[in-house]
Amino acid sequence: MTEKKGRIGSSFEDYLAEQGILEETSVITVKRILAWQLEQAMEKRQMSKSAMARAMRTSRSQLDRILDPENDHIRLDTLNTAANVLGLNLRIELVG
Repeated sequence: MTEKKGRIGSSFEDYLAEQGILEETSVITVKRILAWQLEQAMEKRQMSKSAMARAMRTSRSQLDRILDPENDHIRLDTLNTAANVLGLNLRIELVG
């Protein structure tokens, strides 16, 4: 006899909300994904960090902050510039 498997308990998001860390965790996750996507695009285009910084008209240390997955204090226009240099578009959407 086969038993149906269903959800047991709440979702992981519910757990994070109960712990009071859902918002912080979400922000960190988004930044990590953006940093990873930028690094992947740079690698695909064989663009060094120095070349990327020059194309963005910024310093290498600023680019390191952009690519730092832990640094979530990056301006949207900076992310947009990085995306444009790599031939990408930055898309931000609110989801309910």
